[in-house]
Amino acid sequence: GDVPAVNILDNKDSYIMELAAPGLKKGDFKINLDNQLLTISSEKKEEKEGQEENYTRKEFVFNSFSRSFTLPKTIVFDKIKADYKDGILVVNLPKKEEEAKLTREIKVA
Repeated sequence: GDVPAVNILDNKDSYIMELAAPGLKKGDFKINLDNQLLTISSEKKEEKEGQEENYTRKEFVFNSFSRSFTLPKTIVFDKIKADYKDGILVVNLPKKEEEAKLTREIKVA
């Protein structure tokens, strides 16, 4: 199938990854993390039945894809969250606290 388009937004506290994959359910996604490699995949099997005269025709439609991303070390891996809403899988990748502190502006006293 088509590989879904991905947007990655860089916020102050986290990266937000948006993956456009309409027509799926939450349970259709598999998200695996292996060291710093995040793999998002889906396999959807649909059975369509159509009666035609004396026999039943069955069609199987697969909607499957797999995309992998190497994540920066600055992400809190055990706090990654994913949500699927309105055809978009949103993965929230929180940045480590120290990382956020490093990028703060220093006021001159």
